[in-house]
Order: sequence, then structure tokens, then C-alpha cells
Amino acid sequence: MSTTETQNVHPSTGRTSQHWELLRALGAAVLTPAPGNREVCHALDLAAPSGAEHTGVFVLAAPPHAAIHLGPEGQLGGEGLDRVAGFWRALGLRAPEDADHLGTLLMLYAELGTAESTTPDERLSAQLQRSRTALLHEHLWSWAPGYLAAVESLGVPATTAWADLTLQALQAEVVDNPTPALLPLALRSAPPGLQADDSLEDTLDVLVTPIRSGYVLTQRDLQVGATRADVGFRRGERRYALKAMLQQDPRATLAWLGEHASAWSAIHARTGHDATSTWRDRADRTAQVLVSLLEEQPATRSRGEEQ
Repeated sequence: MSTTETQNVHPSTGRTSQHWELLRALGAAVLTPAPGNREVCHALDLAAPSGAEHTGVFVLAAPPHAAIHLGPEGQLGGEGLDRVAGFWRALGLRAPEDADHLGTLLMLYAELGTAESTTPDERLSAQLQRSRTALLHEHLWSWAPGYLAAVESLGVPATTAWADLTLQALQAEVVDNPTPALLPLALRSAPPGLQADDSLEDTLDVLVTPIRSGYVLTQRDLQVGATRADVGFRRGERRYALKAMLQQDPRATLAWLGEHASAWSAIHARTGHDATSTWRDRADRTAQVLVSLLEEQPATRSRGEEQ
């Protein structure tokens, strides 16, 4: 730590002003489309993604919205967005349209930290600290580790480097802020996971909803899965594409999905936190049910035998 940084450490938080700027910059980097984020990426010592890369990752493949990961529908808006918007209103702030965007939440977190560190009012500082901790555990750490892992899996160097740095920053926050006794509300009230007796339509709903399946399923994942299962990949909404895969070869598709769920269980286990343990349990449950569904499928002849 430099002399300047040492002088800027606030006694109540142990954080420098540069610390909050780091979190603010990480939020701006993902919130601002290329090339507008070039300067902030440079300040973070990160390569700036191209416009196509930014759109491909953060708009098409892995939109950084809490509602997609914590909402019961696994989609933008709905209950997941309403829950985050309610937090903004509880702070006395007007919720922006993208209230649940990871970039917006990181910037809000930095603003709360800055205010907490600079106010001379000890009572206000304590209130801001409680709000910041609630934001961290309820609306950031409850889904961000899995989301950032999904970004890394896309294999785009610039966005992978951003995801790595963001995860490190959030892990540091979790270490330094007490974990609440209760799990985040979104995890406590999550709808049921996959059941062996679900209909095909219900199964599809679960498999594309992160909080129910325990994993993230991107379009790229489905393309890889179609190749692994040796079935055709139909472009379109993920549920539609997955249904087509299951209709073509249910055994091969179920086998790949089970592997995908198991891989995500291992990803969650590496994080080692109560919230991510819940995600791991969901992924384990999904993998187990998929194995049972696979065992119920009739054996199919190889493609050579069919010919």
C-alpha cells in the first residue's frame, strides 16, 4: 500500500477511497457498452472488450441481471427485479430501470461505502454499513459468483479478466463483512427444484431457471451440449433449443445435462459460502434427478445400427 493510500484509510471501515473506486469502476466497466468503457477498463489495467464482445457476453449470452438468476421465472423483470427495486426504495432512492444490473449494484455498493467512510456522523455511518452489508449478501453475493463463473466459461479474454477481478473484489467484501444468520430471501423462498415426476414442460422450465436448477445454461452451453449429444442445435430461445435436443435424443441430452449440473456443483463448492452451498445443493439435486430420468429412458440403437 502506498503512502497516499495509507493516509486515506478510514478508521471505521479500514477502506481507502481507492477501494471504493475499484468497485465503482468494475461496475461501470460492465454497465457501459464499448467503446465507452475503454477508459475505465484502462484504469483497471484490463483490456477493453470490443463492441461485439461486450454485446455477445453481456447482452446475448450472459445478461448481468439478478432477476435472471434469483427470480422464480429465470427471466428479466418480474419478482426478481421487484425485490431489488424494493431495496433501492428502502434506501430512499428511486430505483433505476436497470436496478438489478450487476454494474448498477456494484456502483451503488461503492456509493454506500464512500458515504459510510466520509460521514462524520457515527450513527449514520453505522446505518450505511448495515445497508451496504445487506446489499452485499442479499443482492450481490447471492448470485454473482455463479454469474461470474458463467462469464468466464464463455472464453472471451477481456470479459474473463473483468470477471476474475470482480470475483476477487467481492470475495474480499464477504470476508470483511459479517454473514447474516439467514440466507438471502431469494434463496429462502426459491421455488422447488427438479422433480422426477415433472412433466416435460415443467422440466424445461426448471432446466433454464438458474435458481431452480442450480446452474447457468447459456446459448453457448447448449451449442456445446448439442455437439456432445450429436443432435441438431436449433437457434432461438434456450427453452425451445433444449426441447428440440431432448426430442431428438433424450438419453444423450439428459446425460450431457447431468454432467453440466455436476460441473456446476463443483464450481459452487470452490466458493465455499453458505449462499453458494445452497446453489451447490440445487445443482446436486438436478444432477441426481437427471440420472434417474436417464435410467428410465429406453436404450437406443447406435447410429451405425440404425443404418
